[in-house]
Amino acid sequence: MRVALDGFPLSAPKTGVGHYTFELARTLAEISPDDTFELISPFPFTDTVVSELQQTSLPNLILNNPTSSTFRRRWWAIGLPLFLRQHSFDVFHGTNYEVPLWNRKRNVLTIHDLSLQLHPQFHEAKLVRRARRRLPLMVRSAALLIAVTESMKREICEHLKVKPERVVVTPEAPRKTFRPLAASETLAIRQRLGIERDFILTVGTIEPRKNLLTLARAFDRILRTTALTPQLVIAGGKGWLMEDFYSFIKSSGIEDHIRLIGYTSDYDLRALYSSCRVCVYPSLYEGFGLPPLEAMACGAPLITSQIPAITETVGHSALLVDPLNVEELASSIVNLWNNEGELNRLSKAGIERAAQFTWEQTAKQTLEAYQGLVRGKQAAMGSEKRGQAHLPD
Repeated sequence: MRVALDGFPLSAPKTGVGHYTFELARTLAEISPDDTFELISPFPFTDTVVSELQQTSLPNLILNNPTSSTFRRRWWAIGLPLFLRQHSFDVFHGTNYEVPLWNRKRNVLTIHDLSLQLHPQFHEAKLVRRARRRLPLMVRSAALLIAVTESMKREICEHLKVKPERVVVTPEAPRKTFRPLAASETLAIRQRLGIERDFILTVGTIEPRKNLLTLARAFDRILRTTALTPQLVIAGGKGWLMEDFYSFIKSSGIEDHIRLIGYTSDYDLRALYSSCRVCVYPSLYEGFGLPPLEAMACGAPLITSQIPAITETVGHSALLVDPLNVEELASSIVNLWNNEGELNRLSKAGIERAAQFTWEQTAKQTLEAYQGLVRGKQAAMGSEKRGQAHLPD
């Protein structure tokens, strides 16, 4: 079988979808050496991606960067369908919401979330308009859809009017680099980042959906009403529409207790997850919840939002709170902070929970979806026996 995957997310520094694309392609090639997997992008891949794939020594994983202007012209509508037709691929997997037009019988499309459709207030208007116009077209152009949680599958079926048998669930997984580190291994990194004492960690782009204003208000309440004086470390690049957040941390007087460290490498992030006293992820909407899972893989005691996708992902291995309730969030942080037994329990439970998710499992389930599509047995994808994959209980 010859499979093409959308390599577009790997032509820029990797974020969530880029990590998904890279880990899935690499693991598919590892578990299925008799099949060929090609990452295709009209733009050059980053040096990091090229270097990482060279180190894997996987001859069946190929980077393909068509340079012909014929192919690059109107990539999704004309260029890519023409390229796929000329090179006889069995499957094309759109890992980032896009698939080529006029290739429906061989298209697989991953939908990570429906934030642009269901929560337009979190995004720029032009992105919302484009998504609402494009995603239904992409869904119609795919033979099979992949969702990353059961809750995401339900949203796809309800809001995009898709029959359940067209959607399979393949959960994501933490990358292998995320594992607990000893305190001696994290000290130098914490010092370099200006983290001087026990700290609360949150990870994610500084944007409305990540709900950092609620966290800042809870943090302010903790500093004003308790004897605790932790630092709040925020690891994530700057997004948009966060004027209220920045204004609050300045006007409330908590600015000196907050470290905004920006985009963080996996190396540093692993050290922060391993050494934080409490990790908080108060997002208002997610399709899966990979940062919480990666935090748990490093042993971070986690407080996160009681929303469908995250609840499904973390199970009973984290404290779940109403993400808009400042008082509940503040009291949950304080109670956990002061309870060594609960901190240890959540740390251990989180490591065990995260270990249930692997990229080998994700790749195996995705490969089965490809094989079923190639055999022309789409109906079987909706059954428990073959196509349907579930998150761990």
